[in-house]
Amino acid sequence: MLVGFILAGFRAFAASDNAQKSPPAELTIAAAADLKFALDELTKEFKEQFPTAKINITYGSSGNFFAQLQNGAPFDLFFSADIAYPRKLAESGLAADDVFLYGIGCLVVWVPKNSPVDVDQLGIKSLLQPSIRKIAVANPEHAPYGRAAVAALKSLQVYDQVASRLVYGENIAQTAQFVQSGAADAGLLALSLAVAPQMRDAGRFWQVPLEAYPRMEQGGIILKSTKDLESARAFRDFILGEHGREALKRYGFSIPGK
Repeated sequence: MLVGFILAGFRAFAASDNAQKSPPAELTIAAAADLKFALDELTKEFKEQFPTAKINITYGSSGNFFAQLQNGAPFDLFFSADIAYPRKLAESGLAADDVFLYGIGCLVVWVPKNSPVDVDQLGIKSLLQPSIRKIAVANPEHAPYGRAAVAALKSLQVYDQVASRLVYGENIAQTAQFVQSGAADAGLLALSLAVAPQMRDAGRFWQVPLEAYPRMEQGGIILKSTKDLESARAFRDFILGEHGREALKRYGFSIPGK
């Protein structure tokens, strides 16, 4: 009985200690749209460890977020599809900590399951088929995946043939919606979206060779204006930890150092 009492007391103390370590703040996060499925999963698991944490994530194009953050948008963390944006924010004195690298993005050609095009066999030539009338890409003016898509089309020497058929999504998630909804017949999408359960069974894809477009280093930053630096660091460290890295790898990101 004495041992049971001591163990019960220890568990109560440990629970209290964990509660004190739980991030109590409400974190507001700006994240690149290609992280949608991976980050939603990881956030759910983070909240299981820290039940008092409140995490609000807004997904969009990294370039638009960069402009908003320069003008004082109230985010605690920024996960960008192009590490250049967090680095520029840090250079402007808007960082609370060092810029971190969380993954390398990959590009695919994606077609709906009912498409007559054999994307596995044709690769980038799929986009030249008569049934492909509209091709969805993210807007290259502010979406890193859009810039990668245009670079790949030029590198693989099909840009001139398909330029008139390109339709632009505000970000890579909207680009994926264009193809899923039938508004486009094919799309150049993030591998992280193509392998997600919500899209995996809805279509087929061919992975664009990495050498066909500039290396897509994706990184993030904790903003200097964060309301709770400790909580922001806890979330960042969870994403960069072994479990977070494995989840990102499962969603198609190449992991730095792996």
